[in-house]
Amino acid sequence: MKKLMSVIVTTVLLTSLCIPWGSQTEASPEGTEVARDQELKAIAKQTYRYFEDFTDKSTGLPYDAVRVDGEVDTKEYTSPTNIGMYYMSTIAADELGIIPEEEAVAKIEKSLQTLKTLEKWNGLYYNWYFTEDGSLMKDWGQFISTVDNGWLSAGLVAVGQAYPDLNDQTSKLVAEMDYTQLYDPEVGQMWGGYDVATGEMTAHHYGTFYTEPRVASYVAIGKGDAPKTHWWKMERTPPAEYDWQSQTPEGYTETYDGVEVFEGHYTYNGKKFVPSWGGSMFEGLMPSLVLKEKELGKNALGLNNQRHVDLQIEYAKEQGYDVWGMSPAATPDGYSEFAATPLGVMGYEKDHVVTPHATFLGLEYATDEAMKNIHKLKDMDAYSKYGFLDSVNAETGEVTQAYLALDQGMIMVSIANFLKDGVVRDYFHSDEIGKKPEDLLSKEEFSIK
Repeated sequence: MKKLMSVIVTTVLLTSLCIPWGSQTEASPEGTEVARDQELKAIAKQTYRYFEDFTDKSTGLPYDAVRVDGEVDTKEYTSPTNIGMYYMSTIAADELGIIPEEEAVAKIEKSLQTLKTLEKWNGLYYNWYFTEDGSLMKDWGQFISTVDNGWLSAGLVAVGQAYPDLNDQTSKLVAEMDYTQLYDPEVGQMWGGYDVATGEMTAHHYGTFYTEPRVASYVAIGKGDAPKTHWWKMERTPPAEYDWQSQTPEGYTETYDGVEVFEGHYTYNGKKFVPSWGGSMFEGLMPSLVLKEKELGKNALGLNNQRHVDLQIEYAKEQGYDVWGMSPAATPDGYSEFAATPLGVMGYEKDHVVTPHATFLGLEYATDEAMKNIHKLKDMDAYSKYGFLDSVNAETGEVTQAYLALDQGMIMVSIANFLKDGVVRDYFHSDEIGKKPEDLLSKEEFSIK
């Protein structure tokens, strides 16, 4: 019976690939939503093919990237973030009926067996490993990245709750990841990382709150490796007297858990928001793949996520672009940072490039606009065998013929969360690591109402 249902679902998904969403102009709103959801499932099916075709069969480690401009050029190395996103993408594929549960468990189990053998530092993972055998890429340095380990931890936590049979393994691996080594109690912030070869921490801390490393901070607090006060030691904006930032913030001071917090904000087009560092979509929205910011942070992170999506859309229109969504992505020549520049403390340059993963990160906050953007990106030939190609130049129409594991993962998890009521977030928060710091999300109020 399960196999029969799988055939039926697959047939529906494949059929929906051939029918443009929104083409049924006489359809009822309910019928339109069904067509929308079918299209999103079809996109997820195409997207997950990346992980099916470009994950090493013996180690279960996903390739970092694949370029398809002419010959297929596979980048057969991986990072902790890629592995974490592979795990969450596999959960998503299972939840969406793309693969059966037993296949999802087998894929993750194979990868976990490799993960246990990888060279580590205080239970934390180096930034690059070869996918063929899991050996360390020493030519690329011996760096322990705080943000990347955070995403691997998040993926492991979600797996342990999605598949209880794997919980002992995932819980042990996460318990061994010692974030106390990366936390600076004097500053109350996480270091950017640690260079094992030189024995030195980075020269910087992760001090800007509305950036993707807040997942690592949340995990560290949930594990007990960092105190709750760490959450309040990160800056919502730099102090107003810091004149190097892109605009002078306004706001007021509040006290949380005994820590004074400057609840600062910027303003753009008359809308208040807490900035990210560069103004890109994944800095702000990627953590909401696992953190219940929309549900619990209605007056803080959830509201700010909404503002960033709305302002990304407005900014693109002001630039005269037909498509929106700026975030770091692959380019024809490599990889670069792109952003809606005014939304950042320093602000990355826009450079006319949009990336599909940014649209999917905004799916829960601007559904109609996201679906319209998806169709425009398809019209620009940015959709192919493995789902959406990684970026499009909004001025020239040039499409980057590449796929990135990170960006494929963000698309997969965004779709699953949208269609399955935040399923990946629910798994993450079902674990004590996700549950314990929830009050940090719910009790704060940003100064942006």
